[in-house]
Amino acid sequence: MLYSKVSPADKRVALRKMLTPGAARQFPGAFNPLSARLIEEKNFDGVYISGAVLANDLGLPDIGLTTLPEVAARAGQIARMTDLPALVDADTGFGEPMNLARTIQELEHAGLAGMHIEDQVLPKRCGHLDGKTVVDTATMTQRIAAAADARIDDNFLIMARTDIRGINGLDAAIERARAMVDAGADAIFPEAMKDLSEFEAITNAVDVPVLANMTEFGKSELFTRQQLADVGVAMIIYPVTLLRSAMGAAERVLDTITANGTQDAYVDQMLTRARLYELVAYEDYNAFDSGIFNFEVPGLDTQANAENL
Repeated sequence: MLYSKVSPADKRVALRKMLTPGAARQFPGAFNPLSARLIEEKNFDGVYISGAVLANDLGLPDIGLTTLPEVAARAGQIARMTDLPALVDADTGFGEPMNLARTIQELEHAGLAGMHIEDQVLPKRCGHLDGKTVVDTATMTQRIAAAADARIDDNFLIMARTDIRGINGLDAAIERARAMVDAGADAIFPEAMKDLSEFEAITNAVDVPVLANMTEFGKSELFTRQQLADVGVAMIIYPVTLLRSAMGAAERVLDTITANGTQDAYVDQMLTRARLYELVAYEDYNAFDSGIFNFEVPGLDTQANAENL
């Protein structure tokens, strides 16, 4: 009921322990707090919070328009809803090294288990689009060093993302990843890898966990968990999968209402009232106030209903 009783500190320890080479831990992307609860219920390893999703949810493109307060607030709402560790996308850190130091501490206070920063130049763009520009290695390593120095909890995960593969090739990505680790990165996110051999080259090049981004409609093929585990990947994210699925369903039901004058033909594909109440733990609140859940919900166990009248 209400929020997670697992402390952010314990979530950070759990995240550190699970990210081992070849573990291929799966982190679907939550687009709101309730979807984070669903991810936990389906027994995934953790929750990912995509910068693109946070921007798109506000009706904005993923080009660095969101601000630190917006990201910290929404990421915190998502992280506190689940016992799982949550990793958030912090774009380029929302400014220069001093701003990045504040970013780290704001995200720590918001209850996140970790974050990643990237080496793009603002205005940034989606990592699977062409035309990106990255900063030089010295600037990126300065970002990482500032982040590592600013964190309060040593277990707060600082992951470094590089977008250089799509600009200068795999060798440049390997060189950049090694420099990031030397600067203090706890994990590496190589964006837009072409195939499994490229993921393997990165995992072989560094001695920290490596993330694979399995986003739809991108540069990378959608590899299976086992395929990525076999090449040493520690963590897999599915950043926009749930948002795309939800918005696709929303568009289809709106089309159904337009075509038929009613949503009736689509009702059997919806989350039922009973299932929604189950996800938000409606019955649990009765322990505090019997006047809250004093009605019957179609689809719920009749005995359970009777006990809450």
